Amino acid sequence: MTNKAPLLFQDQGLLQLRERVDELLREARSQGASAAEAGIGIEGGLSVTARLGEVETIENHKSQSLGVTVYFGRRKGTASSTDLSSKAIRETVTSACTIAGYATEDPHAGLPEPDQLATEFPDLDLNHAWDLGVDEAIELAVECEDSARHYHSDITNSEGAGVDTHQGMRVLANSLGFNHGYISTRHSLSCSVLGQRGNSMQRDYWYTVSRDSRDLESARRVGEKAAERTLGRLGARTLSTRQCPVIYTAECASGLIGHFIGAIRGGNLYRKSSFMLDCLGKQVFPEFIRIHEQPLLSKALGSSNYDSEGVRCRTRDIVSEGVLNGYVLSSYSARKLGMQTTGNAGGVHNLMVEPAGGSQAQLLQQMGAGLLITELIGQGVNTVTGDYSRGAAGYWVEDGEIAFPVEEITVAGNLRDMYRNIVAIGSDMDVRGNIRVGSVFIEDMTVAGG
Repeated sequence: MTNKAPLLFQDQGLLQLRERVDELLREARSQGASAAEAGIGIEGGLSVTARLGEVETIENHKSQSLGVTVYFGRRKGTASSTDLSSKAIRETVTSACTIAGYATEDPHAGLPEPDQLATEFPDLDLNHAWDLGVDEAIELAVECEDSARHYHSDITNSEGAGVDTHQGMRVLANSLGFNHGYISTRHSLSCSVLGQRGNSMQRDYWYTVSRDSRDLESARRVGEKAAERTLGRLGARTLSTRQCPVIYTAECASGLIGHFIGAIRGGNLYRKSSFMLDCLGKQVFPEFIRIHEQPLLSKALGSSNYDSEGVRCRTRDIVSEGVLNGYVLSSYSARKLGMQTTGNAGGVHNLMVEPAGGSQAQLLQQMGAGLLITELIGQGVNTVTGDYSRGAAGYWVEDGEIAFPVEEITVAGNLRDMYRNIVAIGSDMDVRGNIRVGSVFIEDMTVAGG
């Protein structure tokens, strides 16, 4: 294998896209726009899936798109196209201008403040092309699935294994003089299998994802983990309704933190549809909790020098000593709130919850008896009130050790109380996504069963 990028995604191609984006801005100016921003992206990759030892799908995919937003004073119009030709550029800009003509004035609309734009662009090491042929991808997918299917006789069926490799170029520019682009990659391996023991049938999965294929877990290990997780769920039972402590595994805890980020997002705040209204500067977590954003981490999946408006991303503490220090704002939402953008148009970048506790095994010992959640089902979260109720599966814990698997239960509470009642954050941080957090131990929740 090599890590040499295909010619399509070399720096020369990036330069050509930057020139094409400039063409979009010039066209917007010529059609009378007082300001404009534009972006172009080209993506490509290979996806292979195998099931029961046979190839199921092979996809070579490539896509391209352009988008432009024009402003006539405070009137805004947006249009997009998958055609990058000069003719399409003219037509797309015309469409955006036409839409702006029908739009109402919005005093908060417009480009970011010029002094907020990124001007420095350190190399974040995001581009690691995987020179992966179809035959080799098939071998990896089959190896991954075989390692799961042959792991134990109770693994009886498979939903398949997949290998994905992706590379893309993106360029963003605006009429304030910002014009920058970058090349990035994302690769993954995944596997999902079914197991049966008596009348009990379960499924589970595992995956690995990285910018660099050399940082992926091996195909064999991904399959083995999928099998281990499936076997661990066999014989699951329900629980009687109770109040008990709960530990969210790291992969489930990221969603728990995601609800918090949603509640402090500008759009929910200016619409007054958040349970975190007027919480700035207030204690919302225990004092040992620190949540910080690290957008410039090398190779990380959420790394970026700037947000989707070109505003520079900043390293900052959103929560320190349990106190909410800042919101998650774009230029528009910041203006609506009478504040300044935080460089989060498009979301957060490598949000990290600092560990404050031991390993998951140590958290189980600390809990003694309670519920370990490994899967969440449904969308029962009310961002306005903070009310939380979701289906769940996992394990009942006794004397600090897993006693038996559980399913068909519901965990419920209010997110305000849940955040304040966090006892510990595990050291088992899951780095496979944009929110990095370990297992989360909550003192008390309602668990409803059969």
